Amino acid sequence: MGGPVTKEPDDGEVGELRRRLAALLARRSRDEERQHEEALRRDLRAQLTAQWAAARAERRPVGAAPLPIAAGESNLARAEVPWGLDLAAAWAWRFLVIVAATVVLVYAFWQVRVVTLPLLIALLVASLGHPVVRWGRRIKVPASLSAIAVVVGGLGFIALLITFVSQQVIDGMTDLADKVVAGLGEVRTWLKDGPLNASDSQIDGYIKQAQQYLTESGDSQQLVRQVTEVGTTLTHIAAGFFIVLFASFFFLADGARIWSWCVRLAPKGAREQIDSSGRVAWVSLTQFMRATVIVALADAIGIMIVALVLDVPLVAAIGVLVFIGAFVPMIGATIAGSVAVLVALVDQGPLVALLMLGGVILVQQIEGHILQPFLMGRFVSVHPLGVIVAIGIGVLVAGIAGALIAVPLAAAVNAVVLHLADETAPPPPTGDDDMGEELGEDPGIVGDFDAVGGRPE
Repeated sequence: MGGPVTKEPDDGEVGELRRRLAALLARRSRDEERQHEEALRRDLRAQLTAQWAAARAERRPVGAAPLPIAAGESNLARAEVPWGLDLAAAWAWRFLVIVAATVVLVYAFWQVRVVTLPLLIALLVASLGHPVVRWGRRIKVPASLSAIAVVVGGLGFIALLITFVSQQVIDGMTDLADKVVAGLGEVRTWLKDGPLNASDSQIDGYIKQAQQYLTESGDSQQLVRQVTEVGTTLTHIAAGFFIVLFASFFFLADGARIWSWCVRLAPKGAREQIDSSGRVAWVSLTQFMRATVIVALADAIGIMIVALVLDVPLVAAIGVLVFIGAFVPMIGATIAGSVAVLVALVDQGPLVALLMLGGVILVQQIEGHILQPFLMGRFVSVHPLGVIVAIGIGVLVAGIAGALIAVPLAAAVNAVVLHLADETAPPPPTGDDDMGEELGEDPGIVGDFDAVGGRPE
């Protein structure tokens, strides 16, 4: 009889053995990496503990003799300056340097505002259109074609919206003007028959005085100056429009390479942090703009529904105005909603105007207490005081455009600050050392940060 027959493994068994071997090697590699990271953390914690112990050992006890004054040419040695005053002076001059640098940057920004403001607005537009370009990239559509589609589609939508609203305003303005004239007649009647008991000659005199004041205040030189200012403003608006148009296209089509070039301008040691901070700011800006668009739509639809129920004219125009105003958080939609209240007052009277005011306030309360807390995440939320301060600074620096871009930029800066704070946070204290108690640290957990996604892991 022959020896035992050895069965040759088939291809399926060989493949299964190879997969098991690859999985075993991958698991072993992950275990080794995890052990290496834990060893690095232990070494870092030991170094920090040693440094903390050395710092505590060098701390002078209360009531100890002062250090000897170093000899030198100065009559007032540094050791004679109290520690608190020395610390306050160090903080003061650094703060002054930061303020001076900020003033210089704001001044430079203001001098070239014809370019910088459109670039910032284009950045906001690109953050809105970026999801479309990213979706097009997934289905193998070139980024340039997706960017062109976003820009052209946005222009077409705005043109259709302006056409529709203009037509409604033209159709409803005649009736509204007649009601304004009738309202002025009622005011004239009230002045005659009311408590003032004014005569027709007195009322006509008041009207002539107002007309004379307006005529005298509008002299020829002032009129020429105003026309020149209007022409300059229109030129700046036209130039800014084209800058926004082309900058939005290039930000959408080639934003990654533009950002890489900007990062390469920084020193090598700071490039990684600058790159991660920029990505976090971009994610925060994108999320903020998406949430703002949803909130603006909710405000516009809610106020339009109230206007429809109360039979207030110019509903579409009011909705568009509220939608645009809602891009200025907290106050924009309210100010735009006041236009609806005025239209209701002129068209329907004070009772309907009060009901319209109540509807605007109700919509704002729903938006502020339900929608915004639900939509705004950790890295796009800004404290209401910060929103007010940002809007005020934006209005002072750049007017209405500054109010539009101030809060999104504040949200991006807030996200970058939180990201850098997470990056530089010390490791949590262990049970056998008292660094956490000595420093008064919050025992909360600080998670690792995903620079691309902008969310804690």
